[in-house]
Amino acid sequence: MNQLVFIESNRVVTDSLTVAEVFGKDHRNVVRDIDVQIEKLNEAGEGKWGVLNFEQTHYQHPQNKQWYKKYLLTEEAFTLVAMSYTTPEAMKMKVRFIEEFKRMRAELEKQKQPFKLPTTYKEALLQLVEQVERNEQLQLQNAQKDQIIKELQPKATYYDLVLQNKSLISISKIAKDYGMSAVRMNQLLHQLGIQYKQGDCWLLYSKYQDKGYTQSKTHAIDSETSKMHTYWTQKGRLFIYEMLKNKLGILPLIERDEQTA
Repeated sequence: MNQLVFIESNRVVTDSLTVAEVFGKDHRNVVRDIDVQIEKLNEAGEGKWGVLNFEQTHYQHPQNKQWYKKYLLTEEAFTLVAMSYTTPEAMKMKVRFIEEFKRMRAELEKQKQPFKLPTTYKEALLQLVEQVERNEQLQLQNAQKDQIIKELQPKATYYDLVLQNKSLISISKIAKDYGMSAVRMNQLLHQLGIQYKQGDCWLLYSKYQDKGYTQSKTHAIDSETSKMHTYWTQKGRLFIYEMLKNKLGILPLIERDEQTA
């Protein structure tokens, strides 16, 4: 899942794609709900309010490369659209959105504040540490986004579609096939030039990101924190098998048992 709320053109907004993903709805239906609200606002003589809070824009579908309509929504617009989403799970999501709008408004105000020159060595050192931390976080976010984008790019063949219908698997479960820990498996994949570590996250090198080997998911830790996890597809599992077998001579336990027999 992408960021729930973000800053666009100096405004704190979300978009209809994010709303659809979070509430488990078809994006076309969310766009329809928004169009209904805009029509009601026009009928009530509040069309100007609708223009200010609903901004129609477009996005390119990653698979067919076609352009489709989407909306940017302010907090007020989001609240208007989400009023009809009343399940207990939907209520939890609405609370998360509201908290994110609040947090991002504070972030926007912070960005607007003029840069304060340090007056002491301690202040200068603290500003430097904060800047380094922000840069590291941005690098990690960009690397994660690149992986997610490239994972969506492969053209699906019949073979790929069959594999995609099977469940994703964590690296720890793959490691168990070889009688080793996830830490050791990740180290071997790094040794083979398949992945690298940034922060506490393992990411594929660019040449492997668009092969359909992995799918990344973002899991919420709390209302303000989330973490991306990389899962392997069955195609990726076979890729690891071939690389370990051909490059390092490492076989899964079941094949070692067969050779022993």
